[in-house]
Amino acid sequence: MKAKAAIVNEFNQKLEVKEVKIGKPGLGEILVKMEACGVCHTDLHASHGDWPIQPKLPLIPGHEGVGIVTEVGDGVTSIKIGDRVGIPWLFQACGECEFCLAGKETLCMDQLNGGYSIDGAFSEYCIAAADYVARIPEGVDSVEIAPILCAGVTTYKALKVSGAQPGDWVAIYGIGGLGHVALQYAKAMGFKVVAVDIHDDKLTLAKELGADLTVNGQKTDPVEKIKNEVGGVQASISVAVTKVAFEQAYHSVKRGGSVVLVGLPNDDIPIPIFDTVLNGVSVKGSIVGTRKDMQEALQFAADGKVKAIVSTAKLEDINEVLADMEQGKINGRVVLAF
Repeated sequence: MKAKAAIVNEFNQKLEVKEVKIGKPGLGEILVKMEACGVCHTDLHASHGDWPIQPKLPLIPGHEGVGIVTEVGDGVTSIKIGDRVGIPWLFQACGECEFCLAGKETLCMDQLNGGYSIDGAFSEYCIAAADYVARIPEGVDSVEIAPILCAGVTTYKALKVSGAQPGDWVAIYGIGGLGHVALQYAKAMGFKVVAVDIHDDKLTLAKELGADLTVNGQKTDPVEKIKNEVGGVQASISVAVTKVAFEQAYHSVKRGGSVVLVGLPNDDIPIPIFDTVLNGVSVKGSIVGTRKDMQEALQFAADGKVKAIVSTAKLEDINEVLADMEQGKINGRVVLAF
């Protein structure tokens, strides 16, 4: 069968929207008719070939896809035609390595990533691994839930590994597609939240979402303000994609706290060894989440505690969406609606 899809043919070129051939689902696979797919900053990086590990070419991006199963391959027993599922970044892992066996499947060396190492959900139809799709709860809108498949589970996992406890102060650096969701998870998990961004409109949004303190990092030194007003935070979550934000996130943490790195700027981040040792600060990397994390993250949204702010676009508008993202013009998340 054929389906319309957005394709990266060459890095730093506009995506081509055209019909492509979609094969039949193989052993353990399903065919999904897409209803929605969120546009993530990773899709922009993929289209530019920014990272040391580069995506395949040509590539259909997209790893926040939600759709209806229309066909199942041999060996699929847990999913049936008509089920609504999500196609996430963790497209598939080996299931046998030390990381998979320890419940750390996002560290699997043989994993496939949706819309990066394998074609993703910027397409009317997508083939996926049945064992790794997300089960979408009933009663949620496909467009609204799509960003939870990456922005949601990624920030939820970062907060989980931060070591912060209910009542602690945490800082969220960057109130964009990930950050505005991170803030909501942080509040739902019982944290007090400092929101840091360089755009006043995003800080206004942060206040509306329950931030206890907001800081414009371009007008005020966030490290100084956080240290003076709350004595430093127990954890900083940096989802911004600038080197400066990571440095500020590190220095905002009080003794015994942690900084969790999520965003992926193409820079080296200087970590002061003496201060890190003396202050007992932990520096952690956090990459998306496991299938269990996904289940938990989706349930927060299904319970109404977290809701991504979304606007919709057509598949044909993908290049305009990516251009707006690159220029920081997007509040919340843009979701392609099929």
